[in-house]
Amino acid sequence: MITGTGICFRSSHWRAIMQTEPDIPWMEVLADNFLKAGGMSAYQLDTIAERYPLTLHSVGLSIGGCDPLNFDYLADLKELKNRSNAVWLSDHLCFTHARSHYSHDLLPLPYTEEALNHVVERIKMVQDYLGETILIENVSSYMDCKDSTLSEAEFLRAVALGADCKILLDVNNIYISQANRGLSASDYLRHIPWENVSEIHLAGFEGKQGFLIDAHNNPVSETVWQLFREVLQYLPDVPAMVEWDNNLPTLEVLVDEKNKAELIRQEVQHAKKVPADHIGLSMPEVLT
Repeated sequence: MITGTGICFRSSHWRAIMQTEPDIPWMEVLADNFLKAGGMSAYQLDTIAERYPLTLHSVGLSIGGCDPLNFDYLADLKELKNRSNAVWLSDHLCFTHARSHYSHDLLPLPYTEEALNHVVERIKMVQDYLGETILIENVSSYMDCKDSTLSEAEFLRAVALGADCKILLDVNNIYISQANRGLSASDYLRHIPWENVSEIHLAGFEGKQGFLIDAHNNPVSETVWQLFREVLQYLPDVPAMVEWDNNLPTLEVLVDEKNKAELIRQEVQHAKKVPADHIGLSMPEVLT
């Protein structure tokens, strides 16, 4: 198992990691960059896997799509997971292609009973093929589908419970999706089945034309750090990971973000050891 706060592994940081061997408890690998990889890419993955526990994060399952599941892709993921000895595999609650047209984006779903049943069945098929439980991540979104009958949080909860899968809870995406709708991020948390959450993502966003975009090109914002503190009230020990994909900083900057996340975790853990009536805190309401 993994604990603490990790970082995303990006190839441009490989040399610095090999030279400095920073104190990082684990790393997340974007699986699609290493499927059937040879040469330098394979060497980088193998050397990182020798030194750090890894998890795999993929973007191509298209778990909400209507095209048949791609079992060649699943076979490649399974082979990569075995090769890297990754702890688990995660993907997104979205679709990425339709009729063989690939969007190269994580497209949100209509939150309907029909979509719910479809997604639950496909996750079960994936888990049966892999022989293990996968993690499903909530994605960022910018508007609502007119046919939706559930909120995003209600849909995520129903998927996790229906498919008996785990959740990769992206705190940045929660904040973005709720802010773009003028809704409370804290209200979203009331629907989360906390026992299903196995990992937390943190990242930076960008404001553009009145919307917040999940750009992964900035430090984590103060508003997301505050929401992270709320999540830690429920999940003080669940591993977290800092994502940064665009306008990549130096490894030192990324590690500093990781250290800040871990410091916040330790502060919350310390506060939770003090009786709530001594510090004026109470646990938020959780829907059951």
